[in-house]
Amino acid sequence: MMSEISEYETPFPHRKGTIFKFHYFTNWVKGDKNVPEHMSWIRNLYNYMTPYVSKFPRGAYVNYRDFDLGINKKGNTSVHQASVWGVKYFKDNFKRLVEVKTKVDPGNFFRHEQSIPPLLKR
Repeated sequence: MMSEISEYETPFPHRKGTIFKFHYFTNWVKGDKNVPEHMSWIRNLYNYMTPYVSKFPRGAYVNYRDFDLGINKKGNTSVHQASVWGVKYFKDNFKRLVEVKTKVDPGNFFRHEQSIPPLLKR
């Protein structure tokens, strides 16, 4: 059913051709012990999967936020900086969503670590 709606009609672009969504996750119970080991393990898994996932850009599902893609800086993050994760989450819809954000929330009140920033006024 999802493939019957164009990826440009809604912010969520992942439609036809998307077979799987992978959520890379690791959990450990020893608190902060062995953090480098666990981070290395999950990054190695992520890199191992590279030949099997979308490319140009590598896609990402917005509800599986990946802070390794980048995060908003305190203050104002440029649209160019946010496009690093925004294009992965929203594909070509990112530019349109920036325009909407600029009109609806120019002061960027509604934000989180990887939210879409408004265009900055010059």
